[in-house]
Amino acid sequence: MELLLWFWSQLRSCGNNLPALGIALTVFILLFDFLKRRKSWSRYPPGPTSLPFIGTMLQIDFHNPHLSFTQLSKKYGNVFSLQNCWNNLIVVNGFKAVKEALVQKSEDFADRPYFPIYEQLGYGENSEGKYGHVWKEQRRFALSTLRNFGMGKKSLEQRVTEEAGFLCSAICSEKGRPFDPHFLINNAVSNVICSLVYSERFDYDNKKFQRLLHLIEQALNEEAGFLPQLLLVVPWLLRIPGVPQSVFRSQKEVLDFTDELVKEHRTTWNPTQKRDFTDAFLQEIETCMSGVSKRLSGCVEVREIRSLSTPSSHCWISFLTLEQCLFPGKVHEEIDKVIGRDRSPQMEDQANMPYTNAVIHETQRYGDIVPVGVPHMTYRDTELQGYFIPKGTTVITNLSSVLKDETVWEKPHQFYPEHFLDADGQFVKQEAFLPFSAGRRVCLGEQLARMELFLFFTSLLQHFTIGLPEGQARPREDGHFAATLTPHPYQIQAVPR
Repeated sequence: MELLLWFWSQLRSCGNNLPALGIALTVFILLFDFLKRRKSWSRYPPGPTSLPFIGTMLQIDFHNPHLSFTQLSKKYGNVFSLQNCWNNLIVVNGFKAVKEALVQKSEDFADRPYFPIYEQLGYGENSEGKYGHVWKEQRRFALSTLRNFGMGKKSLEQRVTEEAGFLCSAICSEKGRPFDPHFLINNAVSNVICSLVYSERFDYDNKKFQRLLHLIEQALNEEAGFLPQLLLVVPWLLRIPGVPQSVFRSQKEVLDFTDELVKEHRTTWNPTQKRDFTDAFLQEIETCMSGVSKRLSGCVEVREIRSLSTPSSHCWISFLTLEQCLFPGKVHEEIDKVIGRDRSPQMEDQANMPYTNAVIHETQRYGDIVPVGVPHMTYRDTELQGYFIPKGTTVITNLSSVLKDETVWEKPHQFYPEHFLDADGQFVKQEAFLPFSAGRRVCLGEQLARMELFLFFTSLLQHFTIGLPEGQARPREDGHFAATLTPHPYQIQAVPR
């Protein structure tokens, strides 16, 4: 501080001497930048050289950040530091380090960083939720409400099975012609979530809903790239009129769409009858406003419902369909043996279908659709792998490096269902299987996703033989990154069995 005051006095003494003023101003700015970026902590994780102002942002490919993190870990170790402008980041790689952070020290890494862009778009202040008593109450409310509306129960299984029937009918209408399955699968998965959140499903040819699905994909693309990341770490740029709305245009349209759904719900809402998650949330808001409950205080926003209404299971199911084309196995044989052709698949069938279960798990591992997860933040000073991590540090868990950890998996870079099978062909769990993350912030929709993957996949293969159209080039096995990894466009033929 004394040094900065001295430089300020020198700036004032330069008076009208413009060259001297310019030199002094440059030195002052560089010194200020240095003081903002310096690390005074001992045992802080190593990392690449940080450039003035931009930090290490040029070291990261924002279209494939997980690959950049994995490459940097080879030089700096499984726990290394980065700097986005003046924001300190820690990247955690590999199963051992990620397990220590998210499981063994789950509370230390349970906080979330503040994302001002979401407040600008209308999500409400710090919508990700600061870790503490209020967040714990919100989490309990969400979990209990989801259970009340069927999460993990037969009632929700019936909804998924019914939607799987609609999906099979839509595919049957293609009459064996080549088609891109992406939007049909997306529509089906989204309908399950919409029925849970809004008690409503949409026909596959509903133009308004098709528009929403396109907007969601565009919104995910908007979050990737250098400029959105710059806005996240230099929040004062968001105060420039029109910037958030122009850079995140699709996200704003998605929010407007869901606002309309909530407004429609309000017009027919009966406090004595809870039809869905939205009704339960509206009731909780009324309780909070009356002062009876503080469970949602500080975050009383209907917009929180949106966090459940953005589907991701469709990416895994799209990868499942793709892998079935590229690596056909014994799934048909197992379906015919356990389920047959005369009844719909049920979740209880999964225990008797080890190979199918292994294929689903291996697709989640190999497809790797959430390679870096949502950033965490340290709740208090802590240590990780012998390094000191101060309170308030943003932490990125490279989940891709866990799902493809060469010290854990026999063939980490190949599609190999045997990762989840023992010598007798029985299904085995793997501790390093963390597609839903782990710890205090594990994905709320994990149970729903597991149900959707099994029931949609087995329903499709019960009714169809799926393959690549004749003459089509082999589709790419990797994904396109836009917050999540989605398969590159491909076409299939579905022939009724």
